[in-house]
Amino acid sequence: MNELFVRSLSRRWSLLSGASLMLLLLAALPARADLSIQITQGVTAPIAIAVVPFAQSQGPWPVDAASVIEADLARSGRFAPLAHGSFLQSPSTASSIDFASWRMVKVDYLVIGRQVIGTANTPAVEFELYSVLTGARLLGLSLPAGNTNVRAAAHRAADLIYENIIGVKGAFATRIAYVLVEGQIPNRRYRLIVADADGENTHVVAESREPLMSPAWSPDGTSLAYVSFESRFSAIYVQTLATGERHRVAAREGINGAPAWSPDGLKLAFTGSTRDGNVDVYVCTVSSGQIQRITDDPAIDTEPVWTVDGRGLYFTSDRSGRPQIYLLSPLVAGQKPARVTFEGPYNARARVSSDGSQLAVITQDQGAYRLAAVDAKSGQGRVITRGTLDLSPSFAPNGQSLIYSTRERGRGVLATVSVDGSISSRLSAPEGDIRDPAWSPF
Repeated sequence: MNELFVRSLSRRWSLLSGASLMLLLLAALPARADLSIQITQGVTAPIAIAVVPFAQSQGPWPVDAASVIEADLARSGRFAPLAHGSFLQSPSTASSIDFASWRMVKVDYLVIGRQVIGTANTPAVEFELYSVLTGARLLGLSLPAGNTNVRAAAHRAADLIYENIIGVKGAFATRIAYVLVEGQIPNRRYRLIVADADGENTHVVAESREPLMSPAWSPDGTSLAYVSFESRFSAIYVQTLATGERHRVAAREGINGAPAWSPDGLKLAFTGSTRDGNVDVYVCTVSSGQIQRITDDPAIDTEPVWTVDGRGLYFTSDRSGRPQIYLLSPLVAGQKPARVTFEGPYNARARVSSDGSQLAVITQDQGAYRLAAVDAKSGQGRVITRGTLDLSPSFAPNGQSLIYSTRERGRGVLATVSVDGSISSRLSAPEGDIRDPAWSPF
Protein backbone atom coordinates (compact mmCIF):
# COMPACT_ATOMS: atom_id res chain seq x y z
CA MET A 1 0.00 0.00 0.00
CA ASN A 2 1.33 3.48 -0.90
CA GLU A 3 3.04 5.21 2.02
CA LEU A 4 1.21 8.47 1.32
CA PHE A 5 -2.01 6.54 1.67
CA VAL A 6 -0.88 5.29 5.07
CA ARG A 7 0.16 8.74 6.27
CA SER A 8 -2.89 10.59 4.98
CA LEU A 9 -5.75 8.21 5.67
CA SER A 10 -6.64 6.74 9.00
CA ARG A 11 -6.61 3.03 9.74
CA ARG A 12 -10.39 3.22 10.20
CA TRP A 13 -10.82 4.48 6.62
CA SER A 14 -8.63 1.74 5.20
CA LEU A 15 -10.58 -0.96 7.04
CA LEU A 16 -13.76 0.18 5.33
CA SER A 17 -12.56 1.23 1.91
CA GLY A 18 -9.31 -0.64 1.46
CA ALA A 19 -10.77 -2.83 -1.27
CA SER A 20 -11.99 0.16 -3.26
CA LEU A 21 -9.03 2.47 -2.64
CA MET A 22 -6.10 0.07 -2.83
CA LEU A 23 -6.50 -0.32 -6.58
CA LEU A 24 -6.18 3.40 -7.03
CA LEU A 25 -2.64 3.31 -5.69
CA LEU A 26 -1.28 0.06 -7.14
CA ALA A 27 1.92 0.17 -9.19
CA ALA A 28 1.44 0.53 -12.92
CA LEU A 29 3.50 0.04 -16.07
CA PRO A 30 3.88 2.84 -18.63
CA ALA A 31 0.61 3.25 -20.52
CA ARG A 32 -0.95 5.13 -23.40
CA ALA A 33 -4.14 7.07 -22.78
CA ASP A 34 -6.02 5.76 -25.84
CA LEU A 35 -8.46 2.99 -24.99
CA SER A 36 -9.52 0.05 -27.14
CA ILE A 37 -12.95 -1.54 -26.73
CA GLN A 38 -13.82 -5.23 -26.85
CA ILE A 39 -17.44 -6.39 -26.66
CA THR A 40 -17.45 -9.36 -24.27
CA GLN A 41 -21.19 -10.06 -24.18
CA GLY A 42 -24.28 -8.78 -26.01
CA VAL A 43 -27.98 -9.53 -26.15
CA THR A 44 -28.94 -12.93 -27.54
CA ALA A 45 -30.92 -11.49 -30.47
CA PRO A 46 -29.29 -8.20 -31.51
CA ILE A 47 -31.01 -5.97 -34.06
CA ALA A 48 -29.69 -6.39 -37.60
CA ILE A 49 -28.66 -3.04 -39.05
CA ALA A 50 -26.59 -1.96 -42.05
CA VAL A 51 -24.57 1.27 -41.95
CA VAL A 52 -23.55 2.05 -45.52
CA PRO A 53 -20.27 3.98 -45.97
CA PHE A 54 -21.22 7.65 -46.38
CA ALA A 55 -20.59 9.54 -49.60
CA GLN A 56 -17.93 12.20 -49.00
CA SER A 57 -17.65 15.48 -50.88
CA GLN A 58 -14.50 17.61 -51.03
CA GLY A 59 -12.42 15.05 -49.14
CA PRO A 60 -10.37 13.53 -47.80
CA TRP A 61 -12.03 13.74 -44.40
CA PRO A 62 -10.08 12.99 -41.21
CA VAL A 63 -12.93 10.93 -39.72
CA ASP A 64 -15.31 8.48 -41.40
CA ALA A 65 -18.66 9.25 -39.75
CA ALA A 66 -20.30 5.98 -40.86
CA SER A 67 -17.55 3.94 -39.20
CA VAL A 68 -18.03 5.83 -35.92
CA ILE A 69 -21.81 5.31 -36.03
CA GLU A 70 -21.40 1.62 -36.83
CA ALA A 71 -18.88 1.12 -34.00
CA ASP A 72 -21.13 2.93 -31.50
CA LEU A 73 -24.14 0.77 -32.33
CA ALA A 74 -22.06 -2.42 -32.18
CA ARG A 75 -20.52 -1.36 -28.87
CA SER A 76 -23.98 -1.02 -27.32
CA GLY A 77 -24.39 -4.80 -27.62
CA ARG A 78 -27.94 -4.32 -28.89
CA PHE A 79 -27.12 -4.13 -32.60
CA ALA A 80 -25.39 -6.47 -35.05
CA PRO A 81 -24.11 -4.36 -37.96
CA LEU A 82 -24.00 -6.25 -41.25
CA ALA A 83 -20.49 -6.97 -42.58
CA HIS A 84 -19.73 -4.78 -45.58
CA GLY A 85 -18.87 -7.83 -47.65
CA SER A 86 -22.54 -8.82 -47.52
CA PHE A 87 -23.75 -5.52 -48.98
CA LEU A 88 -25.51 -5.90 -52.33
CA GLN A 89 -25.48 -2.15 -52.94
CA SER A 90 -24.09 1.03 -51.33
CA PRO A 91 -26.70 3.78 -51.66
CA SER A 92 -26.14 7.31 -50.40
CA THR A 93 -29.55 8.76 -51.34
CA ALA A 94 -33.11 7.57 -50.82
CA SER A 95 -33.77 7.20 -54.53
CA SER A 96 -30.97 4.65 -54.91
CA ILE A 97 -32.13 2.29 -52.14
CA ASP A 98 -33.30 -1.16 -53.26
CA PHE A 99 -35.12 -2.39 -50.17
CA ALA A 100 -35.62 -5.85 -51.64
CA SER A 101 -31.85 -6.42 -51.68
CA TRP A 102 -31.60 -5.46 -48.01
CA ARG A 103 -34.45 -7.77 -47.09
CA MET A 104 -32.57 -10.59 -48.84
CA VAL A 105 -29.68 -10.19 -46.37
CA LYS A 106 -32.14 -10.02 -43.44
CA VAL A 107 -31.46 -6.46 -42.34
CA ASP A 108 -34.04 -4.72 -40.14
CA TYR A 109 -32.74 -1.15 -40.44
CA LEU A 110 -30.62 0.76 -42.93
CA VAL A 111 -28.49 3.87 -42.35
CA ILE A 112 -27.22 5.92 -45.29
CA GLY A 113 -25.60 9.34 -45.35
CA ARG A 114 -23.21 11.89 -46.66
CA GLN A 115 -20.36 14.03 -45.37
CA VAL A 116 -20.71 17.41 -47.04
CA ILE A 117 -19.43 20.97 -46.94
CA GLY A 118 -22.37 23.22 -46.17
CA THR A 119 -23.28 26.66 -47.49
CA ALA A 120 -21.23 28.37 -44.79
CA ASN A 121 -18.20 26.30 -45.88
CA THR A 122 -18.45 24.19 -42.73
CA PRO A 123 -18.59 20.36 -42.57
CA ALA A 124 -21.84 18.58 -41.85
CA VAL A 125 -22.89 14.97 -41.40
CA GLU A 126 -26.18 14.07 -43.11
CA PHE A 127 -27.78 10.74 -42.23
CA GLU A 128 -31.03 8.89 -42.82
CA LEU A 129 -32.52 5.87 -41.03
CA TYR A 130 -34.93 3.55 -42.81
CA SER A 131 -37.04 0.56 -41.83
CA VAL A 132 -36.15 -2.14 -44.35
CA LEU A 133 -39.43 -3.97 -43.76
CA THR A 134 -41.69 -1.03 -44.62
CA GLY A 135 -39.31 1.28 -46.51
CA ALA A 136 -40.32 4.12 -44.18
CA ARG A 137 -37.85 6.93 -43.50
CA LEU A 138 -37.61 7.10 -39.71
CA LEU A 139 -34.98 9.82 -39.35
CA GLY A 140 -33.27 12.33 -41.58
CA LEU A 141 -31.02 15.04 -40.20
CA SER A 142 -28.03 17.19 -41.06
CA LEU A 143 -25.71 17.68 -38.08
CA PRO A 144 -23.15 20.51 -38.19
CA ALA A 145 -19.63 19.27 -37.56
CA GLY A 146 -17.66 22.52 -37.28
CA ASN A 147 -14.11 22.18 -38.51
CA THR A 148 -12.95 19.37 -36.23
CA ASN A 149 -16.10 17.78 -34.79
CA VAL A 150 -17.06 15.13 -37.34
CA ARG A 151 -16.58 12.47 -34.67
CA ALA A 152 -18.88 14.33 -32.26
CA ALA A 153 -21.54 14.70 -34.96
CA ALA A 154 -21.30 10.97 -35.71
CA HIS A 155 -21.74 10.11 -32.01
CA ARG A 156 -24.81 12.35 -31.94
CA ALA A 157 -26.21 10.59 -35.01
CA ALA A 158 -25.68 7.22 -33.30
CA ASP A 159 -27.50 8.55 -30.22
CA LEU A 160 -30.51 9.53 -32.33
CA ILE A 161 -30.57 6.20 -34.18
CA TYR A 162 -30.34 4.30 -30.90
CA GLU A 163 -33.15 6.35 -29.35
CA ASN A 164 -35.42 5.95 -32.37
CA ILE A 165 -35.09 2.16 -32.41
CA ILE A 166 -34.59 1.27 -28.73
CA GLY A 167 -36.72 4.04 -27.22
CA VAL A 168 -34.03 5.18 -24.78
CA LYS A 169 -31.74 8.17 -25.18
CA GLY A 170 -28.28 7.16 -26.41
CA ALA A 171 -25.08 8.05 -24.54
CA PHE A 172 -22.45 7.77 -27.30
CA ALA A 173 -21.84 11.54 -27.39
CA THR A 174 -20.94 11.65 -23.70
CA ARG A 175 -17.49 11.50 -22.12
CA ILE A 176 -15.65 9.55 -19.46
CA ALA A 177 -12.97 10.58 -16.99
CA TYR A 178 -10.45 8.16 -15.54
CA VAL A 179 -7.05 7.96 -13.86
CA LEU A 180 -3.96 6.55 -15.56
CA VAL A 181 -0.64 5.85 -13.82
CA GLU A 182 2.68 5.87 -15.67
CA GLY A 183 6.12 4.79 -14.51
CA GLN A 184 7.57 3.27 -11.39
CA ILE A 185 8.53 4.76 -8.03
CA PRO A 186 10.24 7.25 -7.73
CA ASN A 187 9.25 8.39 -11.23
CA ARG A 188 5.57 7.50 -11.13
CA ARG A 189 3.15 9.99 -12.69
CA TYR A 190 -0.63 10.14 -12.27
CA ARG A 191 -2.82 11.54 -15.03
CA LEU A 192 -6.48 12.49 -14.91
CA ILE A 193 -7.85 12.02 -18.42
CA VAL A 194 -11.09 12.88 -20.19
CA ALA A 195 -12.09 10.96 -23.34
CA ASP A 196 -15.10 10.37 -25.52
CA ALA A 197 -17.28 7.49 -24.34
CA ASP A 198 -15.60 5.24 -26.92
CA GLY A 199 -12.14 5.95 -25.48
CA GLU A 200 -11.08 8.27 -28.32
CA ASN A 201 -10.21 11.97 -28.29
CA THR A 202 -8.29 11.87 -25.01
CA HIS A 203 -7.29 15.00 -23.09
CA VAL A 204 -5.12 15.23 -19.97
CA VAL A 205 -6.90 17.35 -17.37
CA ALA A 206 -4.30 17.15 -14.59
CA GLU A 207 -1.10 15.27 -13.84
CA SER A 208 1.04 14.88 -10.76
CA ARG A 209 3.77 12.75 -9.23
CA GLU A 210 1.41 12.27 -6.28
CA PRO A 211 -1.89 10.35 -6.43
CA LEU A 212 -4.93 11.73 -8.24
CA MET A 213 -8.27 9.98 -7.66
CA SER A 214 -12.05 10.07 -7.45
CA PRO A 215 -13.01 12.29 -10.42
CA ALA A 216 -16.63 13.49 -10.35
CA TRP A 217 -18.44 15.40 -13.11
CA SER A 218 -20.39 18.55 -12.36
CA PRO A 219 -24.07 18.23 -13.39
CA ASP A 220 -23.54 20.52 -16.39
CA GLY A 221 -20.47 18.59 -17.56
CA THR A 222 -18.19 21.65 -17.55
CA SER A 223 -16.06 20.80 -14.50
CA LEU A 224 -14.47 17.93 -12.62
CA ALA A 225 -13.98 17.61 -8.89
CA TYR A 226 -11.16 15.27 -7.87
CA VAL A 227 -8.78 14.41 -5.05
CA SER A 228 -5.09 15.30 -5.31
CA PHE A 229 -2.20 14.49 -2.98
CA GLU A 230 0.13 17.02 -4.67
CA SER A 231 0.66 18.83 -1.35
CA ARG A 232 1.44 15.43 0.25
CA PHE A 233 -1.99 15.44 1.90
CA SER A 234 -5.41 14.87 0.38
CA ALA A 235 -7.31 17.89 -0.93
CA ILE A 236 -10.35 18.29 -3.19
CA TYR A 237 -10.08 20.48 -6.28
CA VAL A 238 -12.64 21.68 -8.82
CA GLN A 239 -11.32 22.26 -12.34
CA THR A 240 -13.09 23.90 -15.30
CA LEU A 241 -12.39 21.77 -18.35
CA ALA A 242 -12.59 24.49 -21.02
CA THR A 243 -10.05 26.80 -19.36
CA GLY A 244 -8.08 24.53 -17.04
CA GLU A 245 -8.78 26.94 -14.19
CA ARG A 246 -9.09 25.18 -10.84
CA HIS A 247 -9.48 25.96 -7.17
CA ARG A 248 -9.15 24.00 -3.95
CA VAL A 249 -12.44 23.57 -2.12
CA ALA A 250 -11.56 21.25 0.78
CA ALA A 251 -8.17 20.78 2.40
CA ARG A 252 -8.99 20.21 6.05
CA GLU A 253 -6.56 18.36 8.30
CA GLY A 254 -7.12 14.64 7.87
CA ILE A 255 -9.16 13.03 5.12
CA ASN A 256 -10.66 14.93 2.18
CA GLY A 257 -11.98 12.37 -0.28
CA ALA A 258 -14.75 10.93 -2.48
CA PRO A 259 -16.34 14.18 -3.74
CA ALA A 260 -19.90 14.01 -5.13
CA TRP A 261 -21.77 16.92 -6.73
CA SER A 262 -25.26 17.95 -5.67
CA PRO A 263 -27.79 17.91 -8.55
CA ASP A 264 -27.85 21.72 -8.66
CA GLY A 265 -24.06 21.91 -8.93
CA LEU A 266 -23.73 24.20 -5.90
CA LYS A 267 -22.36 21.76 -3.34
CA LEU A 268 -20.02 18.82 -2.95
CA ALA A 269 -20.57 16.02 -0.45
CA PHE A 270 -17.32 14.38 0.60
CA THR A 271 -15.65 12.17 3.17
CA GLY A 272 -13.80 13.99 5.93
CA SER A 273 -12.30 13.29 9.32
CA THR A 274 -11.73 15.00 12.62
CA ARG A 275 -8.40 15.24 14.43
CA ASP A 276 -9.19 12.09 16.39
CA GLY A 277 -9.58 10.19 13.11
CA ASN A 278 -13.35 9.82 13.14
CA VAL A 279 -14.64 9.59 9.56
CA ASP A 280 -17.92 11.28 8.61
CA VAL A 281 -19.80 12.82 5.69
CA TYR A 282 -19.44 16.56 5.07
CA VAL A 283 -20.91 19.01 2.55
CA CYS A 284 -19.02 21.93 1.05
CA THR A 285 -20.54 24.93 -0.73
CA VAL A 286 -18.34 25.22 -3.82
CA SER A 287 -18.49 29.01 -4.25
CA SER A 288 -17.69 29.92 -0.65
CA GLY A 289 -15.82 26.89 0.67
CA GLN A 290 -18.17 26.73 3.66
CA ILE A 291 -18.19 23.21 5.13
CA GLN A 292 -20.94 21.50 7.11
CA ARG A 293 -20.67 18.22 8.95
CA ILE A 294 -23.60 15.97 8.02
CA THR A 295 -23.06 12.77 10.02
CA ASP A 296 -21.63 12.48 13.53
CA ASP A 297 -21.24 8.87 14.56
CA PRO A 298 -18.39 6.78 16.01
CA ALA A 299 -18.73 4.49 12.99
CA ILE A 300 -17.10 5.15 9.63
CA ASP A 301 -19.43 7.15 7.38
CA THR A 302 -17.97 7.54 3.90
CA GLU A 303 -18.51 7.60 0.10
CA PRO A 304 -21.55 9.92 -0.05
CA VAL A 305 -23.73 10.38 -3.13
CA TRP A 306 -26.78 12.62 -3.53
CA THR A 307 -30.32 11.51 -4.16
CA VAL A 308 -31.63 12.74 -7.52
CA ASP A 309 -33.80 15.40 -5.85
CA GLY A 310 -30.83 16.76 -3.91
CA ARG A 311 -32.61 16.42 -0.57
CA GLY A 312 -30.70 13.42 0.77
CA LEU A 313 -27.46 11.48 0.73
CA TYR A 314 -26.68 7.80 0.41
CA PHE A 315 -23.45 6.78 2.11
CA THR A 316 -21.48 3.76 3.29
CA SER A 317 -21.30 3.08 7.02
CA ASP A 318 -20.14 0.24 9.26
CA ARG A 319 -22.43 1.30 12.12
CA SER A 320 -24.14 -2.11 11.91
CA GLY A 321 -20.78 -3.89 12.21
CA ARG A 322 -20.06 -4.31 8.48
CA PRO A 323 -20.15 -1.83 5.58
CA GLN A 324 -23.69 -1.23 4.28
CA ILE A 325 -25.52 1.55 2.42
CA TYR A 326 -27.58 4.07 4.39
CA LEU A 327 -29.82 6.96 3.35
CA LEU A 328 -30.08 10.25 5.19
CA SER A 329 -33.08 12.19 3.89
CA PRO A 330 -33.89 14.96 4.53
CA LEU A 331 -30.55 16.44 5.61
CA VAL A 332 -31.58 17.85 8.97
CA ALA A 333 -29.77 17.82 12.30
CA GLY A 334 -30.52 14.77 14.40
CA GLN A 335 -32.10 12.83 11.54
CA LYS A 336 -31.40 9.11 11.83
CA PRO A 337 -30.27 7.48 8.58
CA ALA A 338 -32.18 4.49 7.22
CA ARG A 339 -30.33 1.33 6.26
CA VAL A 340 -30.87 0.47 2.58
CA THR A 341 -28.91 -2.74 1.92
CA PHE A 342 -29.28 -5.96 3.90
CA GLU A 343 -28.20 -8.69 1.48
CA GLY A 344 -24.64 -9.89 1.99
CA PRO A 345 -21.91 -8.91 4.45
CA TYR A 346 -20.49 -6.00 2.42
CA ASN A 347 -22.16 -3.30 0.33
CA ALA A 348 -20.35 -0.05 -0.39
CA ARG A 349 -19.74 2.86 -2.81
CA ALA A 350 -23.34 3.46 -3.88
CA ARG A 351 -24.07 5.29 -7.13
CA VAL A 352 -27.56 6.42 -8.18
CA SER A 353 -29.21 5.99 -11.59
CA SER A 354 -30.48 9.12 -13.34
CA ASP A 355 -34.10 8.39 -12.40
CA GLY A 356 -33.22 7.42 -8.83
CA SER A 357 -34.79 3.97 -9.11
CA GLN A 358 -31.57 1.95 -8.86
CA LEU A 359 -28.30 1.96 -6.97
CA ALA A 360 -25.07 0.40 -8.12
CA VAL A 361 -22.98 -0.90 -5.21
CA ILE A 362 -19.82 -2.90 -4.64
CA THR A 363 -20.88 -6.12 -2.97
CA GLN A 364 -19.05 -9.15 -1.64
CA ASP A 365 -20.08 -12.21 -3.64
CA GLN A 366 -18.50 -15.64 -3.25
CA GLY A 367 -15.32 -14.13 -1.88
CA ALA A 368 -15.03 -11.56 -4.69
CA TYR A 369 -15.90 -7.87 -4.94
CA ARG A 370 -18.47 -7.37 -7.68
CA LEU A 371 -21.12 -4.89 -8.75
CA ALA A 372 -24.76 -5.31 -7.83
CA ALA A 373 -27.80 -3.38 -9.04
CA VAL A 374 -30.07 -2.61 -6.09
CA ASP A 375 -33.68 -1.45 -6.19
CA ALA A 376 -33.65 1.85 -4.30
CA LYS A 377 -37.05 1.25 -2.69
CA SER A 378 -36.94 -2.41 -1.74
CA GLY A 379 -33.19 -2.82 -1.24
CA GLN A 380 -33.31 -6.04 -3.28
CA GLY A 381 -30.22 -6.52 -5.43
CA ARG A 382 -28.66 -8.74 -8.06
CA VAL A 383 -24.99 -9.23 -8.91
CA ILE A 384 -24.29 -8.08 -12.48
CA THR A 385 -20.52 -8.59 -12.90
CA ARG A 386 -18.30 -11.67 -12.59
CA GLY A 387 -14.84 -10.27 -11.85
CA THR A 388 -12.86 -10.73 -8.68
CA LEU A 389 -12.23 -7.05 -7.97
CA ASP A 390 -14.87 -4.88 -9.69
CA LEU A 391 -14.82 -1.35 -8.27
CA SER A 392 -15.73 2.33 -8.80
CA PRO A 393 -19.12 2.05 -10.57
CA SER A 394 -20.50 5.04 -12.46
CA PHE A 395 -23.85 5.15 -14.27
CA ALA A 396 -24.24 6.25 -17.87
CA PRO A 397 -26.50 9.31 -17.95
CA ASN A 398 -29.31 7.28 -19.57
CA GLY A 399 -29.20 4.81 -16.68
CA GLN A 400 -28.79 1.82 -19.01
CA SER A 401 -25.15 0.94 -18.32
CA LEU A 402 -22.34 1.30 -15.81
CA ILE A 403 -18.64 1.85 -16.27
CA TYR A 404 -16.30 0.46 -13.61
CA SER A 405 -12.72 -0.61 -12.97
CA THR A 406 -11.58 -4.22 -12.83
CA ARG A 407 -8.50 -6.42 -13.24
CA GLU A 408 -7.61 -8.35 -16.35
CA ARG A 409 -4.41 -10.35 -16.80
CA GLY A 410 -2.82 -8.64 -13.83
CA ARG A 411 -3.53 -5.03 -14.74
CA GLY A 412 -6.28 -2.48 -14.37
CA VAL A 413 -8.82 -1.97 -17.14
CA LEU A 414 -12.20 -0.32 -17.41
CA ALA A 415 -15.36 -2.22 -18.24
CA THR A 416 -19.00 -1.53 -18.95
CA VAL A 417 -22.05 -3.60 -18.08
CA SER A 418 -25.76 -3.10 -18.67
CA VAL A 419 -27.89 -2.75 -15.56
CA ASP A 420 -29.36 -6.20 -16.16
CA GLY A 421 -25.91 -7.74 -16.63
CA SER A 422 -26.65 -8.97 -20.17
CA ILE A 423 -24.24 -6.71 -22.10
CA SER A 424 -20.59 -6.09 -21.23
CA SER A 425 -17.39 -4.74 -22.76
CA ARG A 426 -13.78 -3.99 -21.83
CA LEU A 427 -11.87 -0.73 -22.36
CA SER A 428 -8.12 -1.10 -22.03
CA ALA A 429 -4.90 0.70 -22.87
CA PRO A 430 -2.17 -1.26 -24.71
CA GLU A 431 -0.10 -1.28 -21.50
CA GLY A 432 -0.47 -0.27 -17.87
CA ASP A 433 -3.31 0.27 -15.42
CA ILE A 434 -6.32 2.55 -15.81
CA ARG A 435 -8.93 2.98 -13.11
CA ASP A 436 -11.45 5.11 -11.22
CA PRO A 437 -13.84 5.99 -14.08
CA ALA A 438 -16.65 8.54 -14.05
CA TRP A 439 -19.28 8.86 -16.80
CA SER A 440 -20.29 12.40 -17.75
CA PRO A 441 -23.84 13.75 -17.85
CA PHE A 442 -25.51 14.39 -21.21
